[in-house]
Amino acid sequence: MRVKIIKTSTISDIVKPLLYTGALFFCISSHAQYGVNDGQWASYAGDSGSTKYSALDQINAENFDQLALAWRWRSLDGDLNFDDVDREVSFGRMQGTPLMIDGTLYMITSLNQVAAIDGVTGQTLWHFNPEVYRNGAPVGALGFHQRGVAYWRDGDEQRILVSTNDGFVYSLKLEDGSVDSSFANGRIDLTDGIPRATRDELDYLGSQPLGSVSPPIVVGDILVVSQITSNRPRFKERPPLWIRGYDIRTGETVWTFHTIPLEGEFGNDTWEEDSWRTAGNGGVWSMMSADLELGYVYLPMEAATDDFYGGHRPGDNLFSESIVALDARTGERVWHFQTVHHGVWDFDNPAAPNLLDINVDGRTIKALAQVTKQGFTYVLDRVTGEPVWPINELPVPQNGLPGERLSPTQPFPSKPPAFARQGMFVDYLVDFTPEIRAEAEEILKDYTYGPLFTPPSETVPGGNRGTIILPGAGGGANWTGAGVDPRNGILYIPSSDSPNAPLMTTLDPSESNFDYLRLSNQAVRGPRGLPMLKPPYATITAIDMNKGEILWQKANGKDYAPVTNHPDLAGIDLPPLGGGGRQAVLVTATLLIHAQTTLDGAVLVARDKMTGEELKTIALPANGGGAPMTYAVNGKQYIALSVLSNPVPELLVFALP
Repeated sequence: MRVKIIKTSTISDIVKPLLYTGALFFCISSHAQYGVNDGQWASYAGDSGSTKYSALDQINAENFDQLALAWRWRSLDGDLNFDDVDREVSFGRMQGTPLMIDGTLYMITSLNQVAAIDGVTGQTLWHFNPEVYRNGAPVGALGFHQRGVAYWRDGDEQRILVSTNDGFVYSLKLEDGSVDSSFANGRIDLTDGIPRATRDELDYLGSQPLGSVSPPIVVGDILVVSQITSNRPRFKERPPLWIRGYDIRTGETVWTFHTIPLEGEFGNDTWEEDSWRTAGNGGVWSMMSADLELGYVYLPMEAATDDFYGGHRPGDNLFSESIVALDARTGERVWHFQTVHHGVWDFDNPAAPNLLDINVDGRTIKALAQVTKQGFTYVLDRVTGEPVWPINELPVPQNGLPGERLSPTQPFPSKPPAFARQGMFVDYLVDFTPEIRAEAEEILKDYTYGPLFTPPSETVPGGNRGTIILPGAGGGANWTGAGVDPRNGILYIPSSDSPNAPLMTTLDPSESNFDYLRLSNQAVRGPRGLPMLKPPYATITAIDMNKGEILWQKANGKDYAPVTNHPDLAGIDLPPLGGGGRQAVLVTATLLIHAQTTLDGAVLVARDKMTGEELKTIALPANGGGAPMTYAVNGKQYIALSVLSNPVPELLVFALP
């Protein structure tokens, strides 16, 4: 069944959210989807619209290279003792981005510790340790991590809200980090009421049934919380990742949105043969965004169990791999758009939708832009869900695994153009020399390949090595998302091209009840240790959202060690290789800023926003971990970025001398 967008709200519904206690504060302070204009950083991406934009302009093209380290903060995880923990604990994956409220930063570590840090001196003022490492192995394949926290204020009452990898939500008092005992008697247990999710019933990897790796979002007095569960299941009976709205003061559940619809609910019939009864995943693992004036929260939905095989869940599978707009007061669906029907490519919507106002042919549109792993940008009216430019349902390959019932079509945006290579073709192969190209073509013969949405195939020892998926499961775009300049309607997208081939096989019924199972995502290696693709390997793309056209696209970095230092390529004039990685961007009034990996070490880069030209850099002691942010205290602008220092990650803060 192909489901059309259905709007369920009325015009009167649109203005009601403004009556929320606390909503006015955020509309003024964070400017919803218009960036940050007051030097604060009160939401994960600066504002609730995920713009990653600040109007600060003290740091500019002329003085960027004069930035000096104001202070550095060593993760508190390095001070912990794990002698009494019965498993190895790793904490090197610090991807957090701090908030800044009234001169104080609020940072989260890999192990979900929350710290208040003086924004001028770097002194730790308080910290909170939820001890997630005592409750099992990390939920998810990427180890312990959490990317941020949320902030709420009503008059003098202020809270920091944190969701943890072991599946709890805490409300912390801003003044001292103590737990607010009036909030759900100390904490919310995210497993409560979720089918097939029993607290402390660990899976075969030793993980809790569900948890969180992304911050909740505050809409008025409602805290919206998402969840993750393992994406490496062996059995098709999995927890559905429902989205819940909680009372910000009491922690009581206000509403629940069934991401896999129950019997009688809209979309239930897209789970044929009653597959909704056992299906899991299908929630939100990345960040969310919200329009505080409308009172809508926007959900970038992931794939359903299993990522690469859907023979046990026939149908389109709403609301997996969809963009869903909910009324944050009630949890009711306002509209939805499914970006992948019956997904079998792990094309989760990986980042918070970006909210911006654009002008198309003289018409002002409150728009939403969803960047995707597959390299598309879906642009919708965020009030109605209607596409800004036509999105066409086009035929896609149908030769899936036995038992699979693929969707005959998938949605292809007419605008803007794709920002990444899509599908695998001979023309994409590495071609530094004719001999290298010929060797790459020989390797390609061992795989199944074709256009975007070519389905996974069985991996056969000594035969087919699987289907090459490009962009692979890591994107294209990923959790780093995109940034917005709301003043001119430009969207900035960091992206990478990394093909993979899921290893699809069968297991004994005692080990799995999937007909086919992905055991691993195999990297696709090219000849002589080189990449399989021609460069660039990572890019930054600027899209003029008023026209739906690419303004510029640049390789992120000139070099790439496996290519630049390859002895067979000595003397060859290489193009920009894009070996700098897919790093999150920060947009300011003057610059586009991001981290980059180079042969000489990591750097922080400043680019011209209109041309993409690299203007200046400053050295970093380690590769970037989280998204950069900026803030101001006492008239002085700072830039903060977490880096993956070894053995203990750090938060670095830069300022002009």
